[in-house]
Amino acid sequence: MSAPIKVMIVDDSAVVRQVVRQTLANAPGIEVLGAAPDPLFALEHMRRQWPDVIVLDIEMPRMDGLTFLKKIMAERPTPVVICSTLTEKGAQATMDALAAGAVSIITKPKAGLKQFLEDAHSDLVGAIKAAARANVRKLIPSLPTIGADGVLKVPPKLTADAIISPGLGTGAGMIGTTEKIIAIGTSTGGTQALEAVLTRLPAVCPGIVVVQHMPEKFTALFAERLNSLCQIEVREAKHGDRVRPGLALIAPGGKHMLLSRSGAQYTVEVVDGPLVNRHRPSVDVLFRSCAKFAGKNVLGIIMTGMGDDGAKGLKEMADAGAHTVAQDEASCVVFGMPKEAIKLGGAKTVLPLERIPEAILAAARG
Repeated sequence: MSAPIKVMIVDDSAVVRQVVRQTLANAPGIEVLGAAPDPLFALEHMRRQWPDVIVLDIEMPRMDGLTFLKKIMAERPTPVVICSTLTEKGAQATMDALAAGAVSIITKPKAGLKQFLEDAHSDLVGAIKAAARANVRKLIPSLPTIGADGVLKVPPKLTADAIISPGLGTGAGMIGTTEKIIAIGTSTGGTQALEAVLTRLPAVCPGIVVVQHMPEKFTALFAERLNSLCQIEVREAKHGDRVRPGLALIAPGGKHMLLSRSGAQYTVEVVDGPLVNRHRPSVDVLFRSCAKFAGKNVLGIIMTGMGDDGAKGLKEMADAGAHTVAQDEASCVVFGMPKEAIKLGGAKTVLPLERIPEAILAAARG
């Protein structure tokens, strides 16, 4: 048997520390080393035994979580899962933490905290297990849920069929267009990977559609951050937005995003719907719509992330004549989604992260 994942909890809320500790105590393969009310207490404990994963709050006394994260990543890089409130201030601080090297986010409300953390058991356990496998040096997302009654509740793992049917769209092959589309799907480690790719693109490049697994409220801030760093325009997608050169549209958290087509122009649809591959937005949903309505005019790219969301969709794009790319293992934070896409035969090319921008520019040249 492999050694358990050793976890340190750092949160100034006694309720959070208690509930998270109890939750993880019942999770196989996880051992809680300790729970500290602030980073300074945590450091004292961690000097005796260093954890494999840190679950970290942002707003705390004596030393805030962001300062602590930067210290850890500079001195001894360790996977960190941020446990943040869904306030605007908390969301902004969490985005800063992701930019500083945190692996993923678990969101918590300001009210009903204990019940929420009990219901979010599988998200927390899944995030910790993904973080333990993460290559955090490349930084410089779901399992079944347990209800309040303690009964395991396994949601169905729906496919993209729940949102969009497979096959060529009505009339999609009837009107010619030379407009190119870039479709990107990513999850754990993807915020840093997307920044590395999009900041290297010139102001004029094909229109880009992106699914990054991320909760509500965070995608808009993420898009704003990228927009401030990139030559291209980056923003959270709205229903009916046109996909045009020089613009990257990020799927909003909590909604699915699909590519659609009107004549020779591409637009996006932002819709509600069930979780697909236990995600909303889902990469498979976006990729299937790209296969259906763009075919060979799209370049599909799957990057770092846990699980298999996007693997089937990338294969559908490849089968529709699109060129498809998977990020290689060496440059991934978590080699999950690209690995599954490669196994299915959906990736025609496997590239390191630093070569993905040139693949996008090559697609622009046809």
